Amino acid sequence: MSECVFCNLVAGEGEASVVYEDERLLGFMDLHPANPGHVLLVPREHATSMAEVDEETGAHVFTTAMRMQQAIRASGVRCEGINVFVADGRAAFQDVFHFHLHVIPRFDGDPFKIEANWKEASRTELDRVAAHIRSSYDALRG
Repeated sequence: MSECVFCNLVAGEGEASVVYEDERLLGFMDLHPANPGHVLLVPREHATSMAEVDEETGAHVFTTAMRMQQAIRASGVRCEGINVFVADGRAAFQDVFHFHLHVIPRFDGDPFKIEANWKEASRTELDRVAAHIRSSYDALRG
């Protein structure tokens, strides 16, 4: 067995409550759900981070997430909203190092929280950071 729990599930080794599968992707219920109906979408090919996922697979993951949120809403699961969430890297709370996307049903008063010390940034700071990101993006795309 591989050391990657998601690779094991993709290979059919281990138990999963599957809600979606195709040649590139497996969707299953999170074993530790934030709320009932919490789905994980996992590429079949191992990639530790989003940067390692090819663009075609990445687009397929997000397209499937768009469809999955519709299915969750139509399923009768309590759902007043949806979070689509990627934890990419230890600092971002990734705990299984196989890229995956969370589709989490939300409702008022649920226990799932994303907290930050939100502060308004100055336009000067926003423009400075935007210029750096734009330059990096352009350089990566050639």
